[in-house]
Amino acid sequence: MAENKGYMQYAMLFGTYLGGYWILKFILFPLGLTIPFLSFLFVGLTLCVPFMGYYYVRIYRNTVCGGGISFLHAWIFTVFMYMFAALLTAVAHYIYFRFIDHGFVINAYESQIDILNQSGVPGIEAYANMFQETLETVKSLTPIDITMQLVSWNVFCGSLLALPTALFVMRRKKE
Repeated sequence: MAENKGYMQYAMLFGTYLGGYWILKFILFPLGLTIPFLSFLFVGLTLCVPFMGYYYVRIYRNTVCGGGISFLHAWIFTVFMYMFAALLTAVAHYIYFRFIDHGFVINAYESQIDILNQSGVPGIEAYANMFQETLETVKSLTPIDITMQLVSWNVFCGSLLALPTALFVMRRKKE
């Protein structure tokens, strides 16, 4: 960490950029429940997140760290970047689930379960029942509970993504 003591402000900056991207991407999630192409676009944009994280950490390495960064420094920077992105996105998640959703996501999934039950596929009843039990559990969650679940999931996935990102970004300074 002796390489650069001011990494936190850059983690916040790039985390803000990434969080803004996540918020814009999140808009596609509820819309994708009714328009399948938007759901496909949501998944595609989600797959771009690790590449954006790598790009931001590489910019940090080249502009702030002088072209060299250790694995630990890169990993910690990346974890903080994803954490700040998750915190910013949590605000949008809370606003959506508290003031906008009003049960839309749950109702959309319940209608999909009904379609599964009516499909007549042998053995699908067990999966539909398991899906219905999961929805019953989710119905009991408050907007803050859902938001906290999403924050913890984003931070956990960001921590996992930080490992390969740090491996690819680390580089010794050229003498």
